[in-house]
Amino acid sequence: MTATTMNVGIVIVSHSPLVARGIADMVRQMVGDSVPLAWSGGNVHGELGTDATGILRAIESAWSEAGVAVFVDLGGAETNSEMAIEMLGAPRSARVSICNAPLVEGAVMAAAEASGGASLSKVVATAEELSP
Repeated sequence: MTATTMNVGIVIVSHSPLVARGIADMVRQMVGDSVPLAWSGGNVHGELGTDATGILRAIESAWSEAGVAVFVDLGGAETNSEMAIEMLGAPRSARVSICNAPLVEGAVMAAAEASGGASLSKVVATAEELSP
């Protein structure tokens, strides 16, 4: 098992593919390859929106036995992320948390925390401390 698979994974979900990819690129540049990272943006047609199946693929791509923290931009992204987590199924779904945190700052702080080997609950708490 590599160090990456032992650290909490991070998933970025945005209605915009460009925003999702941009934030993921920023996170990757800040923490390197120490954290499993994936993104999902846009609907199935590449337009603004979100897609539960695409989010599921991102969660599976960033999967870690330590868990996965999901960051969303708007309500629809949260709803589709919840659906993707349900589609993931037990017992893995219990190791995925949607973070109530600012998208950019939350993802960056969570990834920094995850890169140090923090637990999923600590990663989520660190990100959520940034919420107003």
